[in-house]
Amino acid sequence: MQAVAVGQSAAVDGVIGFGGGSSLDTAKLVALLLRTPQLLQNIYGAGLARGPRLPLIQVPTTAGTGSEVTWVSVVTTPGHEKKTVVSSLLLPDLALLDSQLTIGLPPAITAMTGIDAMVHAIEALTTVLKRNPISDVLALKALQILYSNLPAAVGDGHDLVAREQMLFGSLLAGMAFGNSSVGAVHALAYPLGGHFHIPHGLSNSLLLPHVLRFNLESAQTIYAEMGRAILPGLLATDDGHAAAAFVQAISQRVAGMPYAQTLRQAGIAHSELPLLAREAMKVQRLLDHNPRPIGYEDALAIYQAAF
Repeated sequence: MQAVAVGQSAAVDGVIGFGGGSSLDTAKLVALLLRTPQLLQNIYGAGLARGPRLPLIQVPTTAGTGSEVTWVSVVTTPGHEKKTVVSSLLLPDLALLDSQLTIGLPPAITAMTGIDAMVHAIEALTTVLKRNPISDVLALKALQILYSNLPAAVGDGHDLVAREQMLFGSLLAGMAFGNSSVGAVHALAYPLGGHFHIPHGLSNSLLLPHVLRFNLESAQTIYAEMGRAILPGLLATDDGHAAAAFVQAISQRVAGMPYAQTLRQAGIAHSELPLLAREAMKVQRLLDHNPRPIGYEDALAIYQAAF
């Protein structure tokens, strides 16, 4: 709202979002509210925003959120909740991807945002409500690109080929989950960001291996498909073996990233886990998409496994 006030005083006629996901999501709402004033709290949810908006250009400087091509803006409220505005009005007129803008991204942030993009691809493929052939194609290609290029991007931040591929994979993953949804990894990650200000990519990464293991029995077929996509040696194996190998491969990729690997290492006290589980239960709009139902006790067990 401060940005909107500045824009009003300067009589701006367009908005450029430049930065990571929070910057891009802010730009979406500023472009909307400058052109069509409305109360932010009245447009949380899907299809409640009114238009039109100002022209909007999005320029991501991280390869992770895919926010430059999604119609969602995520807002952390003063009450420590993650609220979303979902509207086709938030799609930009133009998205510009330039790998040179990501060169200065430190290894840990490169890793966090890269894993975030992988989670988008994985959850777009496993949603039980809105999965569709178009999102499948986008997500599977995104996962292949991101899985194979992330180590190089983290290991050498000046590798422009890897950086460009990460941006491309992030964009594809954003298009994928924008046309399907995400699931329990995001639902359980939101309280970590809202209450403890842990970066979104790190929150996702801390929970990803444990949610994958939880979902394995219900998502074996699609996990097997993803496993064969990133590990060619699995092409001739049965679904059970391929699915287990996929979970192991992703878990190993996460374990190789240069940041905290447990909630404890991220500064979360064990006594806070029930709070996290209760807060996660409020994110039913995402939990409903998960391939295996998750209740409070399930969420608490996942947080305990991640601790």
